[in-house]
Amino acid sequence: MAKITQFKGYTGEDAPPPKIPKPEVSPDPMIVNVQDGVPVAYPGCHGLGVRIVHPVNPKAPAKNIGLVHFYLPPHTLLEPGSHETEETYVILEGEGTMTFANGKRKVSKGDFVYLPPWCVHGIENTGRETLLVLICTSPPNP
Repeated sequence: MAKITQFKGYTGEDAPPPKIPKPEVSPDPMIVNVQDGVPVAYPGCHGLGVRIVHPVNPKAPAKNIGLVHFYLPPHTLLEPGSHETEETYVILEGEGTMTFANGKRKVSKGDFVYLPPWCVHGIENTGRETLLVLICTSPPNP
């Protein structure tokens, strides 16, 4: 059984000081959907991404995080590569195979794949339906 830890929040003796100053007036949230996003094509890939929360999206111009819906049709792949940002792939629909520096792993709906900086990674849709991946990047890719 997993040990449950207690949430400590962002205040208290152990909390570091905030890096972003707190504004005088609380900012309003931005609620967006995939139709509000900015499409992006990846070189050499027949999949398509939609930058939903990202600096290039004026409807949700995040500075420190990027959220992209990535659609990969059956029998297509995003070639392996690496970059300096941390990234997490959340498999929302479908199944596929991810390629890493030390081998391949199957992924499917419900999997979270944490990719540390410079981790070689690629993904191929090996299923029969579109593979839908939520890509979370911090800081956001250009």
